[in-house]
Amino acid sequence: MTDHMTISDFAARAGTTADTVRYYERIGLLPESRRSDSGYRLFGEHDVERLRFVKRAQSFGLHLEEIAALVRARDRGLCPCGHARELLTDRLAEIEEQLESLSRLRDEIHTMLDEGAVAGDGCWPCGSSLLQIQKLPREVNP
Repeated sequence: MTDHMTISDFAARAGTTADTVRYYERIGLLPESRRSDSGYRLFGEHDVERLRFVKRAQSFGLHLEEIAALVRARDRGLCPCGHARELLTDRLAEIEEQLESLSRLRDEIHTMLDEGAVAGDGCWPCGSSLLQIQKLPREVNP
């Protein structure tokens, strides 16, 4: 592989855009790139791997500030694994809470739909059922 990719080639290999690369460089997620004699940013395979790590961490729901702390620790020669485990444990707890809220919402919607089926007169009692759904936690209401 090459160690002389331009920003557009680098972004394409990492599955992102040149603007994202510039932003990540500006906030410290990517180290300042080397420059060609004519001033173009140059990137290597190690940069591709780092950017893929950033994108993967984002896919787990980690925030850029959290990811930056991990890459800064690694840049200083420290092992960020303990902190990464803590972040992922916290993220998993958030996901579990969201799943519980969604499960309650699903059950409420099933109940509302079942009430409509029971009416039998062709008139679905949506008004009273929809009022009940407002009692759910705020984070699941759109």
